[in-house]
Amino acid sequence: MSILAPDAGAVLADLVECLAAIGRSTQDEFDPRRFLEEFSAKVERLIPHDRLVIACRDDDRTFTVFAEHAKTGPVLHAEHYTIGFSPEGRYPLGTGALATMLDGRALRLDDLEADYRDAKDDSVEARVRTAGFRSALLLPLESAGHVIGGLVASHLAPSAYSEAQLATGRQVADLIAPFIQNIVLLQRERRRRSRLRALEGLPPALGASLNVRDVFGRLADAVRPLIDFDGMGACLLSESGRELEVLGEVLDMPSSIPTPPTMPLEHFSFADRVVAGETVLLRDVPVELDPTRPGDRMIMDDGVRSCLSVPLWFGERVGGALWFGKLRPSWFDGADAEIATGVAAQVVLALQHQRLAEEHRRLTAVEGRARRLEERVLSLREALDERYAFERIVGRAPSLREAIGRAAKVAPTETTVLITGESGTGKEVVAHAIHQTSARADGPFVAVNCAALPEALLESELFGHERGAFTGADRQKPGRFELAAGGTLFLDEIAELTPSVQAKLLRVLQEREFQRVGGTATLRADARIVPATNRELEREVAAGRFRDDLFYRLNVFTVHLPPLRERGDDILLLADHFVRALGARMGKGEPGLSREARQALLGHRWPGNIRELQNAVERALIVSEGALITAAQLGIAPPRPTGPGEPLRVSATPAREPDSPASLAALEQRMVTDALDRARGNKSKAARLLGLTRAQLYTRLQRFGLK
Repeated sequence: MSILAPDAGAVLADLVECLAAIGRSTQDEFDPRRFLEEFSAKVERLIPHDRLVIACRDDDRTFTVFAEHAKTGPVLHAEHYTIGFSPEGRYPLGTGALATMLDGRALRLDDLEADYRDAKDDSVEARVRTAGFRSALLLPLESAGHVIGGLVASHLAPSAYSEAQLATGRQVADLIAPFIQNIVLLQRERRRRSRLRALEGLPPALGASLNVRDVFGRLADAVRPLIDFDGMGACLLSESGRELEVLGEVLDMPSSIPTPPTMPLEHFSFADRVVAGETVLLRDVPVELDPTRPGDRMIMDDGVRSCLSVPLWFGERVGGALWFGKLRPSWFDGADAEIATGVAAQVVLALQHQRLAEEHRRLTAVEGRARRLEERVLSLREALDERYAFERIVGRAPSLREAIGRAAKVAPTETTVLITGESGTGKEVVAHAIHQTSARADGPFVAVNCAALPEALLESELFGHERGAFTGADRQKPGRFELAAGGTLFLDEIAELTPSVQAKLLRVLQEREFQRVGGTATLRADARIVPATNRELEREVAAGRFRDDLFYRLNVFTVHLPPLRERGDDILLLADHFVRALGARMGKGEPGLSREARQALLGHRWPGNIRELQNAVERALIVSEGALITAAQLGIAPPRPTGPGEPLRVSATPAREPDSPASLAALEQRMVTDALDRARGNKSKAARLLGLTRAQLYTRLQRFGLK
C-alpha cells in the first residue's frame, strides 16, 4: 500500500529545512552519518523510509557511499564510504537498478525480493535484499548536466511508494544534488590538502641515507597512511631504455614472488604508456592486462587486482615509474594518483641527491687519481729530465763534449738533427736528451729501429694502415708518425730504409703530411724527426743506396758521436758508472775494478762501444762474488799485439807510448785519484777498490804527493 505525500506547502517548507541541514553540515568536521540522520528526519515527511542512502559516482566504473542512515537494521556500507571513514574500496557499477540510477534514470521498485533475485552474493543489491528491505526509490543526483550520484530511499514494506512520491523524490534529488556535490568536493579538497601536507613527512624518511634503496622500506611506511596498498615499488629505465631496473619494493602479498632485478619493457602491455610519462590506473588487473606477457603475468600471479603507476620525471625525461598494488579491485582513483605523483617527485629528488653525491664522490676520486697521476707524471718527468739531461751524459773527452754542446744548442729548435756514430755510441741517449730539452718535452718520444723491422712491415709501422690494407690487417692501426704527434720521432739506422719508404719519408719532411697504407685520407705529421745512422750517408748516396734529396733534407744539423776507443779515460768513467748502477740493481753493491781490469778496459778497442762496455760490466757483476772485478771476469779479449808502426792506444791522445814508465806512472796516479774520489777520501775503501793494502796505498800517495 502506498504512503501518501503531504501537501505542496509542507513539501516546500521541509525542503528548505533540508537545505538548512546541508548548510550546517559543511561547518567544522563533516560527519556523514550525523548529516544523513538529520536529513533523514527532515525528508521523512516527504518520502517515508526505513533506510536512506546517498551514493556518489566516482567514474564510469565505480561508486562509493556518501552516507547511509538506517532507522532499523545494520549498517551495510561502512567499508565503502566516500569520505569520513577510511575508504575500503569501491562498488562496481554493475548492470542492475543501481547502474540505471547512476546513468540518470529514476526508478520505483515495489518488490526487491524479485528485482534483486539474481544479484551476486557480494553485491550491494544482495546486501539490501538480505537486510529485509522490499521497496525503494532510486533517484539520480544531477548537477551541471552530470550524474554525480543517487539518493536511495528504501522501505521494509513492499510497494511502499507511489508515482507522486517518486516525483517528489526527484524534486528533492534535484534540489540537493549541487549541495551534495559541493560537500563532496569540499571534503575531498580537505582530504587532498591533508594528504599533500603529509607529503612533507617523506623527506626525513628519504634523508636517512643517500642511497634510496637502503631507505625504501622506511619510505613505504611513511607513504602507507597516504595511499593504502599491498605492494609498492619503484623501477628505473636502463640506459638503453629497453629494460626496467628495480630500485626498491615492499610486498605484503601472501603469494608474492620477489621481482627480478631487471625486466624487459616489452614484458608489460602498458610499457609504452610508462615510457610516454602517463599515469596508468588499472582497476581490474585480470581484465585489463595480457596474461601472455611475462610482466603482466607476474602481476596477476601475485593476486594484484588494482594497480597504479606514475612516472618518475627527471627534468623533461621519464626515468622510471613508481607503482602501487592492491589485492582488491577498483581501489585507486585520481586522488591517489595525485598523491602518488607527489611521492614520485620526492623519490626523484632523493635520487638526484644520491646521484649528485655519487658524482661528487666519483669526481673527488677522479680528482684524487688525477692529482696523484699529475704528481707521478711530474715525478717521472723530473726523473726523465734528470736521466736524459745533457749534464748526465758521462764523459769528459773533448770530442764528446763538443758533440753534446752542438746537440744542446740545436735542441730548443724544431730543426731536424742527424745523429751519426758507430753502433753503441749512445745516439738514442742523445736523441732523448734533445727531446727532453726541446719545446716538445711534454709530448711522446717514439723510437723506431729501421733495421729491426722487415721491409714488408716497415711502411705500415711508420705510417699506419687501414683495415683490409693487406692480409692480416683486421683493424685500423695508427703508425709511429701518429703516435709521435706533438713529440719526437727517433729513426735509428735510417740508412736501412728501402727506396719506397725513403720516398714517403721525404714527402713527410717536405709537406708535413702522409697517408696510411691502404688509405686515402691525408693526415698531418706533427713530429720532430731525429734520424740516426752508423753509416756514412755520403758514401751511401754515392753508391745509389740512399736518395740524395732525402740526405740533404736530413743533413740540416749533424751531431757526430765519437767511438769509445777515441774517448780515452771516459772508458774508466763509464765503467765505474755501470758498476755503481748495475751493482745496485743486482744487489752487488759497488765491488770496484781491479788494476788489471782497468788496464784491460783501457787496452780494449771496443768495437761495440758503450753498449759492449755495459755488457762486459754486467757480465762481470754476475760472476763476481762481491770482491774487486778482475780482468778475467770482464770477458773481453786481451789487447791485440802491436805490429810495426802501430801504437797501443790507452788514451785518446797519449803523450807517450803506453808501455813507457812515464805513461804507466800517470795511469797509476789517475787510478789512485779516481779511487779516492769514489771512496770520498776514505783511504781504506780506496785501497780495497784498488786491490791494495793500506800500506801500499800510502806508499803511492807519498810517491804522487797526494798524502
